Amino acid sequence: MEAQSTTPAAVSLGTEITERIDRLALISADEGAITRVFLSPEHRRAADLLLSWMREAGMSAHLDAIGNVVGRYEGDRPGLPCLMLGSHYDTVRNAGRWDGPLGVITAISCVAALHRRGRRFPFAIEVVGFADEEGVRFASTLLGSRAIAGTFDDSALGVRDRDGVTMRDALTQFGLDPGHIGAAARAGREVLGYVELHIEQGPVLEAEGLPVGVVTAISGATRLVASLEGMAGHAGTVPMPLRRDALTGAAECILAIESYCRARPGLVGTVGHILAEPGATNVIPGRATFTMDIRAAGDTGRKGAAAELIKAIQEIAQQRKLIANITITHENRTVACADWLKAQISDAVAAEGYRVLDLPSGAGHDGMAMIDLTDVAMIFVRCRGGISHHPDEHTELADVEAGARVLLRVIENFQPKGLQADTQT
Repeated sequence: MEAQSTTPAAVSLGTEITERIDRLALISADEGAITRVFLSPEHRRAADLLLSWMREAGMSAHLDAIGNVVGRYEGDRPGLPCLMLGSHYDTVRNAGRWDGPLGVITAISCVAALHRRGRRFPFAIEVVGFADEEGVRFASTLLGSRAIAGTFDDSALGVRDRDGVTMRDALTQFGLDPGHIGAAARAGREVLGYVELHIEQGPVLEAEGLPVGVVTAISGATRLVASLEGMAGHAGTVPMPLRRDALTGAAECILAIESYCRARPGLVGTVGHILAEPGATNVIPGRATFTMDIRAAGDTGRKGAAAELIKAIQEIAQQRKLIANITITHENRTVACADWLKAQISDAVAAEGYRVLDLPSGAGHDGMAMIDLTDVAMIFVRCRGGISHHPDEHTELADVEAGARVLLRVIENFQPKGLQADTQT
C-alpha cells in the first residue's frame, strides 16, 4: 500500500518529468522515431534544452569537454563536495524515450523542488547528463562517464563512425575541444557518491507489483567483433562443396552462441549486428562480420564463456576453411552497488510505503565507469512489460512520481559515508 509522501514538493513532479520526457523525445534525427546519437546535431539540441532546465532549477550549468551536461546546486556554502546524480541523454537508434533521460530529468526536477523551498545541504548536488552511454556511433560505451571518472582512453578519438568521421572531428564539429577532455575528470575528494535513477529495462518490478527497486549490482559485459574471411564467388558457378561462404560460417557461429548461452542459466549472449560483403544477391559472401555481447552476474563465468565462445568460433572457421579475426571491443567488470548508499535508498523506498526489493541490473549503466571515481548506487523504476531499447518503452505517471519521491527523499536525508545523522540539516 502506498503511503503519503512527507515531501510535498514532490507531489507534482511526475507530471513535470513526464512532460519534459515527451518534449525531449521530439528531438530526433528520425521523424516518427527517437534517434539521438553522440555528437549529432540532435544531441546538441538536447544538451541545450537540458542546460536550460538545469538553470531554471537554480543550478549553474555547462557543457564539459566530452559533451556531458553538468549542473551544480551549491550546498550551504560554496565549493563543498557533491552528491552526484544523473544518467545519459544519448539513445540507441529507434529508441524509447525513457532509457537515460528519466534519470537526468528526475534529478533536475528534484533539485528544482529543493530550490523552490530554499533548501541547502552540507554538500552540493551535481546533476550530469552523460553524453554517450550507449556507444552507438563509435562502438565504445560509457564515454561521458569515463571522462568524468578520469579513465577516458584518448585512442578512442581516432575511431571512425560509419560515415568515416573520427570522434576527434565530431567533437570539433560539436563545438568542443578534444584536447581538453582531461579537464572533465573529477577528483575523488570532490564526489561523495553517485546515484542513478533508471528504468529497470526488465520485467521483475512489474511481476512483483512494485514501482521502484534497489539495485544490488550492475552485471559485467564483454563485447566482441568477429570477422570471418572466406572467398567470394559467383552464385551460379561455384559448387556447394567447394564454397568458402563466410556468411553461412557466421550463421553457424551465431547458432553456437545461442546454444551455449541457453544451456547456462544466468548467462546471456546476443548477436546484434551482422554484415555480409560484398552484399550482392548473386555473389557468395567472402566476408562476414558480426558482434557478440556476453553478460553474466559474475565476472569469472562471463570471461570463461567469452573464451569458450571465441574457441568455438575459431573451430567453426577452421572446419569451413575460413579465417577468423576476433577483437574484444568492450570489457566491463561487474560493479557492486555500495552497501551504505543502498541502505539509504532502501530507507527512502520504505518511507514512501513500498516493499523494498533488491535486484541486479543485467543492463550496463554509467555507474560501471563511475565506480573508478566514487561509490555508486541505483534506483530502478518499473517499465511496462520490461520493454526497453524499443519505441514501446513506457513508464506510467504514477511510477515516475514514485521514483521522483524516492530520489528526493534520498537527497534530503543523504548522509555521506562515515558521517552521522547530525551532519544533516
